[in-house]
Amino acid sequence: QPKCPAAFPPQEHNIETPHGVLHVTLHGTRTTRRPAILTFHDVGLDNKSCFSPLFKFEEMQEIVKNFTLIHVDAPGQEEGAAPYPASYQYPSMDAIAEMIPSVLQFFNFRTVIGVGVGVGAYVLSKFAMANPDSVEGLVLVNIDPDARGWIDWAAQKLSSVTSSLTEQIMSHLFSQEELSSNSDLVQSHRERISKASNLVNIELLWKTYNSRRDLNIDRSSSFKCPVMLVVGDQAPYEEAAVSDEKCSDPIDSRAETFDGLRPAKLTEAFKYFIQGMGYMASSCMTRLSRSRTTSLSSSYSMEGSRSRSRTLSQGSQGGQMPPSPSQTMEVSC
Repeated sequence: QPKCPAAFPPQEHNIETPHGVLHVTLHGTRTTRRPAILTFHDVGLDNKSCFSPLFKFEEMQEIVKNFTLIHVDAPGQEEGAAPYPASYQYPSMDAIAEMIPSVLQFFNFRTVIGVGVGVGAYVLSKFAMANPDSVEGLVLVNIDPDARGWIDWAAQKLSSVTSSLTEQIMSHLFSQEELSSNSDLVQSHRERISKASNLVNIELLWKTYNSRRDLNIDRSSSFKCPVMLVVGDQAPYEEAAVSDEKCSDPIDSRAETFDGLRPAKLTEAFKYFIQGMGYMASSCMTRLSRSRTTSLSSSYSMEGSRSRSRTLSQGSQGGQMPPSPSQTMEVSC
């Protein structure tokens, strides 16, 4: 097995785009011809608070050493960001998605594998649908593809009167069960958000997200790349994420934020997802036994021209996937 290249220290960049400046952190390895892994966080978080627990996990280091990681912060959401002035017009969700191509051009990456959580999952879905040739795969965590309906809008208006911004975002990030338990994780997120120096920026992103349009996802035509869904079993948007016309079976993460995910389970699923696209064929993967009774599954959308995925039983040595619209992998952990 070839020796893995060493990962370089994180490098921070401010990148000019047609809709403003994006703060981006580069990490991983440069010595690769593989697509970069581009991440986009949820509201109330930045790239560090959202993704560090996963990418610092021991078993994930094999990914970090073999891929370049591009962590994108939504406008004004990075740690220590200056508050926007009252007159600032925050970009729409569509505009934020249109900022991503500038990031790829800046680093000279032709394609990426996108990993988005909540707001980030929506943004990367928009980007993938508008730029199908730039995305080789998508990992969407707790995505809500639907626009706010009138009832949701009214409930949000009422919530904005009766609940603080922090509590509204906490209800987005965590299930009611988790909020009631008030664990150390919940307390740390609540304190971090409530004391954030850029709280006004967080509110702008929150309002923009709640004004989003319906993604109109159709599993047979919307995405031209493999897609892996990760949905918490208590997630507020679980039903929307797994409705029949949107995507197939999700990975049951049993947590609502990346901080709370079972990292070993998600890491192994992610490795199989990447290997299914033809990358990391020689990696030392932790062996997983298949089970029809487990709660873990990932769905690979095989529509369109990019059908590089291989069957899991054949690994990187076998032929192409069968010509079905999706393939489900089930593993027990």
